[in-house]
Amino acid sequence: MSRQPLAGLRVLDLATLFAGPLAATLLGDFGAEVVKVEHPTRPDPSRGHGPAKDGVGLWWKVLGRNKRTMTLDLSTPGGRTTLLRLAASADVVVENFRPGTLEKWDLGWAELSAANPRLVLARVTAFGQFGPSSHRPGFGTLAEAMSGFAALTGEPDAPPTLPPFGLADSIAGLATAYAVMTALAAREHTGAGQVVDMALIEPILAVLGPHPTWYDQLGYVQERTGNRSANNAPRNTYRTADGSWVAVSTSAQSVAERVMGLVGRPDLIDEPWFATGAGRAAHADVLDAAVGGWIAARTRTDVLAAFEKAEAAIAPVQDVRDVLADPQYTALHTVTTVDDPELGPLRMQNVLFRLSETPGAIRWAGRPHGADTDAVLTELGLAPAEIAALREAGAL
Repeated sequence: MSRQPLAGLRVLDLATLFAGPLAATLLGDFGAEVVKVEHPTRPDPSRGHGPAKDGVGLWWKVLGRNKRTMTLDLSTPGGRTTLLRLAASADVVVENFRPGTLEKWDLGWAELSAANPRLVLARVTAFGQFGPSSHRPGFGTLAEAMSGFAALTGEPDAPPTLPPFGLADSIAGLATAYAVMTALAAREHTGAGQVVDMALIEPILAVLGPHPTWYDQLGYVQERTGNRSANNAPRNTYRTADGSWVAVSTSAQSVAERVMGLVGRPDLIDEPWFATGAGRAAHADVLDAAVGGWIAARTRTDVLAAFEKAEAAIAPVQDVRDVLADPQYTALHTVTTVDDPELGPLRMQNVLFRLSETPGAIRWAGRPHGADTDAVLTELGLAPAEIAALREAGAL
């Protein structure tokens, strides 16, 4: 394999649940050396989230991949000193303590940057490092509520809907990895590191689109529309004759016309309102009845084949069983198999994107709590007696 693009980059992952650790995972997938630092008795709670096999958390196997694991109590004198030694040779530290926590331990930016002026410190919190809410506890759920996502999601006559997975955390994890790489690029010009202040409430707002601008310029507030869109139609999920579901999108005018021709309603194309996405959205009941009725009379296989032949946009509504059998995902190697010493072969999502010359790779799945503590500290230059003393003092 070609040298991975982030080989030589050293990352200390001090974060938990889930955005910060995901950012570190993404860096590790492309060659960064990531050391996961966890409390000796209170490991990252993601180890216990979701289903487990033989007492081993499966979520951690994904989130902890490509990371060496060590324990360190940062609130102890020995833990503080050891972290500063680790930071001195690192490029990036990722943390998600509440603002002021690292400072309380004398491990804030002043101390870390003094130990390593080239260090990038990524601080991931719910609300950011300053402002009236900065010291409140918070999780991705609150970001999904505050950002407007929940208000937009769900049926018009039903309550706002939260996602059944860590959406805000995942978006923030992606954004944090991007922010870290941006700060590292800046370091190439300035020679100095800096602080990344990432608030969970901001990246999810960014991906929602131009809602602030719409409101600022027009006073427009988008309401919940369920699976429909305010910008085009038909756009919905439709049930097939064999009880499956498919999703149809017609963001392009030409696709909308092909769909209506396929379902036997070319007459609607000549309606004046059909010429724009907004016009079609205003007549979604008519369009949904035409498309939904046609789909309901056919099996999913026949529907998908007919749409593909007509070059109209459609996809099956898949659960994880379908995803693992999907030929497109299979062709892309989107899900790969990793050999794990604890669980044997296990499947998980592959690295996020493909690079033609310096591809990423999953070298190992999430390792046991503290598995690499002694190895990491030995490489740092600590003698066995020093490691034993730290362990005796409760720092490891």
